Amino acid sequence: MSATSTLALTHFVTLADSFDKDKVTPGILGFIVFAVIGGAVWLLMKSMNRHMGKVDFEEKEGATASAGASASPASASSAAAEKAKPEAG
Repeated sequence: MSATSTLALTHFVTLADSFDKDKVTPGILGFIVFAVIGGAVWLLMKSMNRHMGKVDFEEKEGATASAGASASPASASSAAAEKAKPEAG
């Protein structure tokens, strides 16, 4: 063992000797709360994975064409308005 690990282990052992049994510890209630939080996180992750499985990440070509057709009048009017502006410079 190196000198630093021996020194660290020595400090750790002295802390174990000075443990006061009259101090308040989390006990069974702390464990129950921690277990409930862990279970809730597990259930939320399981639900998220199920919902993410339903998501379709690939864009369909039909949706792109219909979105482009509905957006074209607005984009055409904005393009015409920009052409009408005189260039500064």
